[in-house]
Amino acid sequence: MTTVARKTASRKPATAKAATISDNLPVSDAMTSVPEAAKVKKAKLVRDSFTIPKTEFAVIEELKQRAVRLALPTKKSELIRAGIKALAAMSDASFSKSLKAVPAIKTGRPKA
Repeated sequence: MTTVARKTASRKPATAKAATISDNLPVSDAMTSVPEAAKVKKAKLVRDSFTIPKTEFAVIEELKQRAVRLALPTKKSELIRAGIKALAAMSDASFSKSLKAVPAIKTGRPKA
């Protein structure tokens, strides 16, 4: 036997453990016995891009630094998602006031 043949011959088949999850239940029975509540589906993610003024983009960086000082390091996307949750929790009057405080900008990619 060559060394390659010995290495592959001594390996256990990959399906040896896959045949059963426990000693008593085959894979198909074990999978169906798991309650549906235990199977949590991940939320689908969406990628998007947007245009934001430099001054407001700088605020994101300031908020990231503030989070670090509070021992809560965070990412830009997490800050934006937290802001969305805060807007969603506002009353209609507060939400309207916040939207009016944000000036409209021309959409699209900025010229270099």
